[in-house]
Amino acid sequence: MSTKTEANPTLHINPAGDWHQGGFDADAGLTGRKLVVDNYGPRIAIGGGCFSGKDATKVDRSAAYMARKTAVDYLKKRKAHEVYVRLAYAIGYAQPVEATAIIDGKEIEVEGYDLSPHGITSLLDLKKPQYEQTARYGHFGHKEFTWEQ
Repeated sequence: MSTKTEANPTLHINPAGDWHQGGFDADAGLTGRKLVVDNYGPRIAIGGGCFSGKDATKVDRSAAYMARKTAVDYLKKRKAHEVYVRLAYAIGYAQPVEATAIIDGKEIEVEGYDLSPHGITSLLDLKKPQYEQTARYGHFGHKEFTWEQ
């Protein structure tokens, strides 16, 4: 994990290689229209990628669910009042470049989870049909989703 305070940070510059095709031919984009609503409202920072319309291999969706799962786990384990989890990914790398939990104001590194897209998809059973429910009623706060348990 790289942080701003490290003397020798790891830099990821176009880790997936050069872009040879741009614009609408490369990415028509599923930007979403409910980003803030899907992310608990204005209190939680968002990365800009939507959930709905993307499959679980896209960390816009799966890592957001995993951040929620991790936060719920830390709330229970630490009997915390408030937990924020930040996961950040670089294209071409399976593991996040940042995995931080802020538990009642104290930052710690997230450990004990496979935070790769494959690991998240397996742990949270994200291949099962359930996304109509998330699009209809919201992605968080519903006990039937594995990331809430």
